[in-house]
Amino acid sequence: MVALGCVLWPGASLADPLPLLNLDPAATTVSGLSSGAFMAVQLQVAFSSAISGVGIVAGGPFNCADKSVWRALYVCMNPFWDGPDPAEAIASMRTLAEQGKIDPLDDIDPDRIYLFHGKSDHTVARATMDALKETYLSLGIPEMAINYTVSVDAGHGFVTEQALTACAKTQPDFLIDCDIDQAGDILNWLYGELSQPIAPRDLGLLTFDQSLYTEDVAGMDSKAFVYVPVACTEGEVCRLHIALHGCNQGRETMGEDYARLTGYNGWAEANNIVVLYPQAVKTPSPWYNWFAGNPKGCWDWWGYSASDYLSRTAPQPAAISRMAGALGVALGR
Repeated sequence: MVALGCVLWPGASLADPLPLLNLDPAATTVSGLSSGAFMAVQLQVAFSSAISGVGIVAGGPFNCADKSVWRALYVCMNPFWDGPDPAEAIASMRTLAEQGKIDPLDDIDPDRIYLFHGKSDHTVARATMDALKETYLSLGIPEMAINYTVSVDAGHGFVTEQALTACAKTQPDFLIDCDIDQAGDILNWLYGELSQPIAPRDLGLLTFDQSLYTEDVAGMDSKAFVYVPVACTEGEVCRLHIALHGCNQGRETMGEDYARLTGYNGWAEANNIVVLYPQAVKTPSPWYNWFAGNPKGCWDWWGYSASDYLSRTAPQPAAISRMAGALGVALGR
């Protein structure tokens, strides 16, 4: 049931809580670019019983960094000697699952997987994405459930028809124009064939008070965004997609651009999909250890927010889970 009293539409302030909606508990998916892609994998694994599909643009295997900035940079992103090992990723998952800290690995098997690596992406190596695909295959996901695109001459960025940066370039704001609707490709693969997108409503994109759900977690902004189709405000059953930006793409750097320009909202409006856009924020490094900070506003996939950054109760995954719960769908068991 939709709590219409919680839904403050035109004229609402910029610091409202999330609206409680009527969401299908079996239709939650997640996607992300770069650090958001690594976090999307973490969310999918930690909450595998609730998440039914994932879209990864330039990401890598679960626990690739293993609490090390050096590994994040020179094993996961740009392998200096050895690249990511799918067996290590699966071993880490199994340990956490046996400890009850993440959902059972068998719950990942039915998922739909979208993977994308641009041919001109020199920020996250192709080998890292190959290792991610191998990890999924080793978990038992059939090849036919994985859509892996490596043929586009794209730089490091999210591919959208609304961007100004040429396809093969890598530069801020990491939104690149390759004449491909990547948001549509992701959502159609994860949900099946969808109705064609329509113009999103300006009033459909809401700014909400993210601090209500973060519990002062390091690296998360005080505000974030959610796109709510008009049908969802009227009580119709809707689905939830969680879209995670990459480094240097959060609200403090780009404002609403990631939420407005990636292309998700038109598909969302036409197909009753609520899109949650959590926001990461830069955190300073202590003078004695600059590796400990988060100077580019990345999601935590190497451990800057806490020693436990991978489980269901890890700071950032738990905060995103609370946001999903506030919208009307439980991620945690």
